[in-house]
Amino acid sequence: MATTLWRPQVNALTKPVSYRIQIIPRNIAGYEEMAADISSAHPNYNADLVRSLAPLIMEWIQGRMINGDQVTLPDAFIFRVSAQGRLDSPDAPLPAADDMLQASISGTRDFLRRLRAEVQMERLPMNEKLPHINSAEDTKLKLTDVLNPAGLLHLMGSNLYFDEDDPHCSCVIRGTESGEAKQSTFGTISNSEILLAPDIPAQANPWNNEYSISVTTHYTEHGTPRTGTYQRRLRTPLAVSDMGHPNPPETGILTDSAAAPYAVVSGGSVSANERLRIQVIQDLVEERLLLSLIDMKEKGASGAEIPVTQNGTYSLPGFAGSAVSNLEITVKEYAALWEMLRNNYQGRLVDILDVTV
Repeated sequence: MATTLWRPQVNALTKPVSYRIQIIPRNIAGYEEMAADISSAHPNYNADLVRSLAPLIMEWIQGRMINGDQVTLPDAFIFRVSAQGRLDSPDAPLPAADDMLQASISGTRDFLRRLRAEVQMERLPMNEKLPHINSAEDTKLKLTDVLNPAGLLHLMGSNLYFDEDDPHCSCVIRGTESGEAKQSTFGTISNSEILLAPDIPAQANPWNNEYSISVTTHYTEHGTPRTGTYQRRLRTPLAVSDMGHPNPPETGILTDSAAAPYAVVSGGSVSANERLRIQVIQDLVEERLLLSLIDMKEKGASGAEIPVTQNGTYSLPGFAGSAVSNLEITVKEYAALWEMLRNNYQGRLVDILDVTV
């Protein structure tokens, strides 16, 4: 399946500056492509027949709209007439502008649900030259999007070079809840990579372990500083302590900048200290979350996926060779967790847990 192309574009109407998502069409398809694709997928329908019917369907829709109707095709689109323009009083005549009347076309709920579940987005670089961070990896744990205070952070991308001695240039780590730190200890700074020992700012709550990272540089001596921000969030390890206690303290996990955690570790059976990860995947087809415990290697050992559809306490089994037999996870804000995964994590979020007994 081909991806949908997009690129960030500066939104000049906002201050401070923000960016809008511009979709870039791969091709423009019309009646000819429709006829060829449908007849290929459904050989019973001749391409000439499809080509002749399609304009008639569009003509019928337009005729209904001209007659003042709304046309609703439940598995596709809603067509309606809309208007734009200003009236100076309730009884003022309609504007005479040719573009006053518009056609409003929107997808139905079922159509949008499938579109959102199956479209895969692919980022294109901005037209304006900016620092672009493609990936961030902790060199000690060999994991992406991890901000490890005991490791080195390796950034890969393009146009990244900046002068450490230029006061207008910097690499900054920011907490999404609070705090920021200008980085000062670098091993490498080049156009394609930056290696640094991260200085991680503290945030208000222990579960606020989500961070962003950006690079600001000059490309010419008198040029405007340009800033590029890594589009994915970085997360620091979380300490889960006193697992051998009958009533261990709750540890907030899987949360962003919120003042209360979306989920907590509320108990479990642990025989020894261990570092492992907890993963949550958004299943858009079944409209549920899948929680599991996984080891510290990508595509390594994992426990069974436990489906979650609402607030409550769930037991996540460990995996082969783990000192963690199970962890009890209490989901406290299911709706907020769902929205965070959809909006900021492309449907998959992982936290590192340092479990101690």
